[in-house]
Amino acid sequence: MASQRNRLGVITSGSLSEGLTARLEASESVEDMRVGKFVVVQGEKHEFFSMITDVTLEATSQKILTDPPDGDSFLQAVLAGTSTFGTLDLMPRLMLPHDLSAQLLPVKTVPRHFSPVFEAQEGDFTRVFGQEDASHFEIGRPLDMNVPVCLDLNRLVERSNGIFGKSGTGKSFLTRLLLCGVIHANIASNLIFDMHNEYGWETRAENNTFVKGLKQLFGSDVLVYTLDRRASQRNQIDGEVVIGLNQIEIEDVILLTEELNLSSTATESSYLLHDRFKQDWLRSLLEMDSGAITEFAEQSGAHPSSISALKRKLAQIPRLGFVEEKADFSSIDRMIEQLAAGRSIVLSFGPHGGSLAYMLVANLITRRIHRHWTQQTARFLESKNERDRPHPLMITIEEAHKFLNPQTARQTIFGTIARELRKYSVTLLVVDQRPSSIDNEVMSQLGTRITALLNDDRDIDAVFTGVSGAAGLKAVLATLDSKQQALVLGHAVPMPVVVKTRGYDEALYAAVQRRGMARTEAMPTAQEEVDELFPD
Repeated sequence: MASQRNRLGVITSGSLSEGLTARLEASESVEDMRVGKFVVVQGEKHEFFSMITDVTLEATSQKILTDPPDGDSFLQAVLAGTSTFGTLDLMPRLMLPHDLSAQLLPVKTVPRHFSPVFEAQEGDFTRVFGQEDASHFEIGRPLDMNVPVCLDLNRLVERSNGIFGKSGTGKSFLTRLLLCGVIHANIASNLIFDMHNEYGWETRAENNTFVKGLKQLFGSDVLVYTLDRRASQRNQIDGEVVIGLNQIEIEDVILLTEELNLSSTATESSYLLHDRFKQDWLRSLLEMDSGAITEFAEQSGAHPSSISALKRKLAQIPRLGFVEEKADFSSIDRMIEQLAAGRSIVLSFGPHGGSLAYMLVANLITRRIHRHWTQQTARFLESKNERDRPHPLMITIEEAHKFLNPQTARQTIFGTIARELRKYSVTLLVVDQRPSSIDNEVMSQLGTRITALLNDDRDIDAVFTGVSGAAGLKAVLATLDSKQQALVLGHAVPMPVVVKTRGYDEALYAAVQRRGMARTEAMPTAQEEVDELFPD
């Protein structure tokens, strides 16, 4: 295979911990060597699949640099490749045995001096990243090569994952692309909290074209629920979600501390109210007049001003258009039934896209869903019957730092899920432009990270929390274009890779529909599958 590759240079130094240094061939232009490019180092027993992390100009003598051949192109050509040359910093990522049928290995050693360095070819990428099939989905292509880079979807849903990038880098399109792969392969159910109404139906891209939503692509495999009663009346959705004051728990209030500017005594006051009124604690608080507040404070030991302040701030909740005084869990339970049957759900917030509504609803619904999956897992472990095994579920949340910041991550259901590593078959897909605001423990548990351009050093450091060899990857991340480029690393890919992300366009629509038609013909309808799982 080496004879088919373009030779770039030879290894001159390096170490296992710091990476390798290669001297560039005189015939190769240093300007063609870009950070993120892949090369193959041919060792005696293995080939080392490596990434360029830096490009450097060197000289054999400092005298040449102190008296450069200014403007003399002939002298520059004479010196190039002999007295002046380029070097490449390489970070080996995988060891490829010469036996093509052998398994890829983690890097445990380094090649010898003067091992040749070759440009990676399509066959190398196919060997490393595989080909698109029922469980592998193309996320994009290398910057300098037209060959697919595929995610292992089975490994993807085993852990929680993250999509990061500054505003305007296309995080929503990356998220939509990843969801297409998971829904398309039927690897897991998906619950998408659609804060900005971007995932269910078609939406406008930045170039003023319209792109299809998941409902349009996958039909009955994707259901759209809403908090907007007007949309429900127009028959554009599959269900409406209503929240009752009796359903709101203390955990939901703790999550809203920053949004409602709650005091440090709010949690303690809420627990005192819950001890007295149980599920009706919030409604009872909101109905209290000053006399009732004083009486309750005297009986419970609370401070009247604290109870009054809590009432005043929590009074914002019933003003939300989808909140009623009392409601049952029937709409949420219908969502659970569909998710358990393998369908995906987009919960559109409609006009209720503010942080208060988003955080309240997402936490409340996810808490009930997690309880169901926990019970189902316990039932499976007891029965050992495959029919009782819960279907994997991935929950997508935008503005993830609001749920997973250091102050709240340990107290919310999202922090619990992120730390469980699919213990109960539930994982997260967190989408955020400020990963530095997410708790470090949560970041370290993310299995796969797809990162578009980031400028803030704290955000870049956060993305690489718990990642070995992060120094070289930081330089790679800093060179990304602001559009349609991303660094992919983690559990679902064998090694970090920079890709030009796959287009969310007609070609993708066609691929989804071709494979979807074949799968749909053999599948029961949504209601048939729900009836089988939840018989009367």
